Amino acid sequence: MRDEFLDPRPADEGESIDEVGLRPRRLAEFVGQRELKEHLTIVLEAARRRGQAADHVLLAGPPGLGKTSMAGIIAAEMDVHLHVTSGPALERAGDLAAILTKLDEGDVLFIDEIHRLSRVVEEILYPAMEDFQLDIVVGKGPAASSIRLALPRFTLVGATTRTGMITGPLRDRFGLVARLDYYDAEELGQIVRRAAGILHVTIDAAGAGEIAGRSRGTPRIANRLLRRVRDFAEVRGNGSIDVATARHGLATFGVDERGLDKVDRAILTAICQQFHGGPVGLSTLAIGVGEQPETVEDMYEPFLIQQGFLARTPRGRVAMPAAYEHLGLVVPSTAPRPPSLFE
Repeated sequence: MRDEFLDPRPADEGESIDEVGLRPRRLAEFVGQRELKEHLTIVLEAARRRGQAADHVLLAGPPGLGKTSMAGIIAAEMDVHLHVTSGPALERAGDLAAILTKLDEGDVLFIDEIHRLSRVVEEILYPAMEDFQLDIVVGKGPAASSIRLALPRFTLVGATTRTGMITGPLRDRFGLVARLDYYDAEELGQIVRRAAGILHVTIDAAGAGEIAGRSRGTPRIANRLLRRVRDFAEVRGNGSIDVATARHGLATFGVDERGLDKVDRAILTAICQQFHGGPVGLSTLAIGVGEQPETVEDMYEPFLIQQGFLARTPRGRVAMPAAYEHLGLVVPSTAPRPPSLFE
């Protein structure tokens, strides 16, 4: 068993405060996701009253919305150890077996990117989740035999950015399946102010609101932008963050008023100018901006589509009028128009 597969240490033992110190440790500290928090409050309280491990939980949603933080919160609320690994790290059935046999009663096992588990590892996980038993094959060929080991009752928390890639049998074994949604500006403002307090940064409400408005609905991005604006304020300002400092700092780091960065604008510029508004295929677009197709599709396109800058069609990607307007370009008469309520 390699050590990197399993890390039961508290989050703050091996990492800096900038990386993990901003994570909430309790449900009461977690901002947003009201429905999920209510469901978890009920599930965890019921498990505590019964003196049992909490049911398995599957957390789905885009990156940076708090899935890893929520796994830590579940362990903290149940007062048990958190063990962390990821789907790609579990290459063989023995990797998973080594982790499961080290768990104590009630512990939380967090598997990030659980949709990337191999089929062999997934098959081992089924009886572990359902019956808390582990089937191990000893030996090879005709002399092989199967041994069934009893496991302590544990809670599996899986996180995925691609729910559709999780097989039905695995998904059905989770007692609670929840999706984390993007955050609104008010919730992100609270997150920025809380993070600023932890980082000992002086910030006013307007400055926090400016950062929140450019954070693409994602707490991870909000905290990253806060750290960059903090650096700007310390070097180019007086150390405190107001709305003017936030705007100047974000502009310096290439984040515009809609939250678009350099690559976002490069994608829109390529479609609008180089490819005359589209349609253009994903591979061609990726080559045009110097990125991998998977990166463009997974990291940049979702936000551009949600903001109405881009549309996917059977023939390829097409720039919407909002893209031209954001780039300060004349909207061509051939540009597709968003449908009206009366169409």
